[in-house]
Amino acid sequence: MKKRNLILGFLLFSQISIIAQNITNQAELIKPYLSTIDQICKGFAEKQHLPSLVYGLVVDGQLVHSGNIGIINTNTKTIANNTSVYRIASMSKSFAAMAILQLRDAGKLRLDDPAYLYIPELKGQKFSTDSPEITIRHLLTHAAGFPEDNPWGDRQLAISDETMLKMFKKGISFSNTPGRAYEYSNMGFAMLGYIIKKVSGQPYQTYINQNILNPLGMINTYWDYTKVPQNQLVKGYRYLDENWVEQPMLGDGAYGAMGGMLTTMDDFAKYTAFHLSAGVSDVKESPVLKRSSLREMHHPWNISAFNTENKNANGKLMPFVSAYGYGLRWVEDADHKIGIGHSGGLPGFGSNWKILPKYGIGIIAFANRTYAPVSGLNVQILDTLVALAHLKPKPVAVSPILKQRQKELVSLLPEWKNAEATDIFAENFFLDYFPNSLRKEAEGIFNKVGKILKINEIIPENNLRGAFVMEGEKGNFEVSFTLSPENPALIQEYNIREILRK
Repeated sequence: MKKRNLILGFLLFSQISIIAQNITNQAELIKPYLSTIDQICKGFAEKQHLPSLVYGLVVDGQLVHSGNIGIINTNTKTIANNTSVYRIASMSKSFAAMAILQLRDAGKLRLDDPAYLYIPELKGQKFSTDSPEITIRHLLTHAAGFPEDNPWGDRQLAISDETMLKMFKKGISFSNTPGRAYEYSNMGFAMLGYIIKKVSGQPYQTYINQNILNPLGMINTYWDYTKVPQNQLVKGYRYLDENWVEQPMLGDGAYGAMGGMLTTMDDFAKYTAFHLSAGVSDVKESPVLKRSSLREMHHPWNISAFNTENKNANGKLMPFVSAYGYGLRWVEDADHKIGIGHSGGLPGFGSNWKILPKYGIGIIAFANRTYAPVSGLNVQILDTLVALAHLKPKPVAVSPILKQRQKELVSLLPEWKNAEATDIFAENFFLDYFPNSLRKEAEGIFNKVGKILKINEIIPENNLRGAFVMEGEKGNFEVSFTLSPENPALIQEYNIREILRK
């Protein structure tokens, strides 16, 4: 019986192709639920008293759906659309961060350089005598020790470089020693804008236009609102006493790197698609930024919060941890969904974008009401789509060595005959696992599940770790293993267990 099971399993492995996971087109799965998204957005716009709301869903590099609600100007009654130009406030920050990484990759600066090398006015300014110098990395991750500065920072948007430097020279008030805590700082990103200028020899606006916006085809994105065609410019409002009150537009200045950008849904969808490309390998690198540097932007460098009472769109308790990358927020929830993006808020405007990189989807929303809470809207949309469309993370590719070790391991089951004589196990394996115990355990499971009918493809956790299911007449079991870091990688850890049939 044991030998027949072993032979049949081995023949099945050798003679049939293992069926790969079904990688379904995410856009097709989502399509039936687009009207649900439209209804959610319509209800949100009404409840929040938004003059207008535009939203867009990006899937696998394409803007697959968008919607436009309301008007961008209460005087002209101009209807919002995908070419309406909204101020996106702090969503601008990741562009400054991307510019810094471009300059780093070109060897023109280092992230651990003291900021005073580029802004001499900062030299000697510390929280305490034993505090470290502020670095570029501190500025990128809101770890420089500056106090949270919303909404004060909003009103600095249009100041000149001269005014900003004079303020720095007068002295900075610190809330923490650098590198010890997360505290959101618009001033830190204004400093990054000035560093871009000092290193590149161009105003940060010009540098970002030439090296990020133009290559991505973002031709309707601006820094100075006076340059926007009047029929496209979105006016900002507060909702006061059941009326929309127009807010003065803020000018373009030294603080714009933290929140001065104005853009359209069509343009920002291209930027969102670029970020979703970070996990795509074996294709030509973008001239904008290396994928490795893009992934570096997405990394959670500075933990910002834990929330144990959060609930998702379906009312399920969903704790999460959040952190800050480089100009980007990072969140992982209890279901291990990782979201990356940023919100934006200025007088007259509220915005947010968020991607789920492992799912290949992203959502963008712009509104023209002061601090409109569209971050919650986007979370609701993504939660709803994942639940209704039963979206799954895109599978990790199976590495050749993982597949090879799977085949070799299966050939030994269940008897583990002459396993010690093979060259597929790391030196620790038979010091931590014992042949008699391995044999007894495997034979017990094989006898219980009966004849092996199918060996499923290995599901990788990464290049050197994975698990696969073997299906028998009477039951199923899972085999998991981990490979060692040596080359070639060898099996260092193994587990076999019965699992319930689905």
